[in-house]
Amino acid sequence: MDYIKQNLEEVLGEINNSSNKANVNPKDIILIGVTKTVDIPIIEEVIRLGVTHVGENKPQELVRKYEAIGDKVKWHLIGSLQTNKVKYIIDKADMIHSLDRISLCEEINKRAKSINKVMDCLVQVNISREDSKHGLFKEDVIDFIKTVSSEYKNIKINGIMTMAPYVDKPEDVRIYFRDIKNISKEIEKLNLENVDMKYLSMGMSNDYKIAIEEGANMVRVGTSIFGKRNYMK
Repeated sequence: MDYIKQNLEEVLGEINNSSNKANVNPKDIILIGVTKTVDIPIIEEVIRLGVTHVGENKPQELVRKYEAIGDKVKWHLIGSLQTNKVKYIIDKADMIHSLDRISLCEEINKRAKSINKVMDCLVQVNISREDSKHGLFKEDVIDFIKTVSSEYKNIKINGIMTMAPYVDKPEDVRIYFRDIKNISKEIEKLNLENVDMKYLSMGMSNDYKIAIEEGANMVRVGTSIFGKRNYMK
């Protein structure tokens, strides 16, 4: 597994470089290792190498891997979440990145309340307005967050998650990340209960360097650590 160590060192080096450009402390950037299709022994190896946050797209995979690994790491559910799957991950996930509709809020709130938990969530924004992506359009974000703040006391909104469009030149996505940063500043000024724009989860393997320069402090990196994977598995 030497390639994992080498890849991880390269990613951490790039995080350091981008943090310096943004004039932020690289220690304040949370690296989420995206473990979609990654086998448990490899996940355990990256944990041994110092990765402390892991992201899964599918609830059933988060459950399966949590049962093997436990709370050695913080678990992030980063994929779209169906309401009927919330019950499986509510006691295991440390953060849900894909809050994007009231029906999901209702289920998360109900399940979290039943175990006396306040669930940390990020609001997913479809900043590029692509049909293939989930999330709220930016003009709907503030009203949505106001509703969550006033009605769902077992949900804590900790920030925003987005995915920029895939482009040939990473530089072309800078404008999308900048837009999200501006939205988060607007929301912060509202001083809403149970709302804290602490995290901007944006940037993946192809664009995390640009994302950090534009204010991301959570980056979701899979391919650059684990290599290309077979998503048909």
